[in-house]
Amino acid sequence: MDQIGAQIRAARLRQRRTQADVAQSIGMSRATVSLIESGKVIEVGVRKLMALCENVGLELTVAEQAHYPTLEQLRKKEQR
Repeated sequence: MDQIGAQIRAARLRQRRTQADVAQSIGMSRATVSLIESGKVIEVGVRKLMALCENVGLELTVAEQAHYPTLEQLRKKEQR
């Protein structure tokens, strides 16, 4: 959620808009926008997140999860 929030914040700032402006335009509280942008929101609905993204010119998409090796796997590989 941290990455999504950071992208939303960056997009909003590029548009020189305030959290209050964005929040009002989608019927969300400014505090909720702040929590989403900071990655501190506990739970948010997909529709709200999509509306927020769309409002700042972003698109919420789903992609296959990348499978990066764990630190332990990398250490074992290095020892070989």
